[in-house]
Amino acid sequence: MSILEIKNLHATVETPEGTKQILKGVDLTIKGGETHAIMGPNGSGKSTLAYAIAGHPKYEITEGEVLLDGEDVLEMEVDERARAGLFLAMQYPVEVPGVTVSNFLRTAKTAIDGQAPSLRHWVKDVKNAMDDLRMDPAFAERNVNEGFSGGEKKRHEILQMQLLKPAIAVLDETDSGLDVDALRIVSEGVNRAKENTDVGIMLITHYTRILQYVKPDFVHVFVDGKIAEQGGPELAERLEAEGYDRYLTGAGA
Repeated sequence: MSILEIKNLHATVETPEGTKQILKGVDLTIKGGETHAIMGPNGSGKSTLAYAIAGHPKYEITEGEVLLDGEDVLEMEVDERARAGLFLAMQYPVEVPGVTVSNFLRTAKTAIDGQAPSLRHWVKDVKNAMDDLRMDPAFAERNVNEGFSGGEKKRHEILQMQLLKPAIAVLDETDSGLDVDALRIVSEGVNRAKENTDVGIMLITHYTRILQYVKPDFVHVFVDGKIAEQGGPELAERLEAEGYDRYLTGAGA
């Protein structure tokens, strides 16, 4: 069972107005098989946490630690973090012209495993995973995310998660832009990956609707760059009813 430990994490970003501190001391531990929902208002730093862990060069870590199974994630290059078992499903997946989904997936799997998967088994695995996510088989020969709708891009992210079998998956607002049917299918994909691999999940979201399908073990309220409160699934229900006003009033006091 893998474990991701985030300790006293601080991070800044450069803006036209100068250096801005976004993360202000985040402490969070995610174990394999656990689902942690990170909820909070816009601008609270939830996505910054995701990208800082993944190694986005825009964000500078100024203090703290990120450990994956005891190894220092912050000393790793971005590709090393992926090979170590970290996975990021982006809020806005990028297009990769000239690279087909099929080639992209097999190249990524080869890089993570250190050897190419058996072609016969791999083709079957990809087909089965695409069927599960209601993806047209023709998507395998299209360029990565090029011309994909928002829902198709999100399904492709979860397709990657199912096939690459990460130890820890960070899902950054995977529910944004999805209609009811796509949300259900994507959520089923997340649940399937968890059941099959015991992946630990950090699920970043504004809303509770995805939590009706992907049941969290823990809910963390993110406000002003740090965790303001944490609890179980009942906390998400309270947020749905009350919103974030009481946290924002406290943060501004």
